[in-house]
Amino acid sequence: MIEMTAGVTPASEGIDGIEWNILGQTYVPKHLCESSFSWHATFPDGTFVPPHIHPDQDEFIYVLEGRFDLFLDGADATAGAGELIRLPRGQAHGIFNKSGHDVKCVFWVSPTQQLWDLFTKINNVPDPAEVVRLASEHNIHFLPPPDA
Repeated sequence: MIEMTAGVTPASEGIDGIEWNILGQTYVPKHLCESSFSWHATFPDGTFVPPHIHPDQDEFIYVLEGRFDLFLDGADATAGAGELIRLPRGQAHGIFNKSGHDVKCVFWVSPTQQLWDLFTKINNVPDPAEVVRLASEHNIHFLPPPDA
């Protein structure tokens, strides 16, 4: 069991100095315990997370800067600075930065499940197909491309 400890994670730091490169996005873990996991993310213009499903995790994104285009359970949406994106477990969602600028945000999931381990394994993996394969081993399921 991972217990949460009291404290402050400085703005410019992550847990144990960790910074993950996930297909061109930067993820900096901010807290980790059994019930939840959070990370700061920077999405450069043109980067995205294709539609996928977390069967047993709720996910949230608080947008700090920029704008996301979203696929939320079959519908298109947008979210900008100051808005909270709610992604209930079991519902397909995709996150796209088509804004022309970086998007900075804070993600968190509840419960943590295997997401920390997944991010550790896909750090600096350049092949999207391998990322999809590893994700499925960690109970994150990507949808097939629309023309498949």
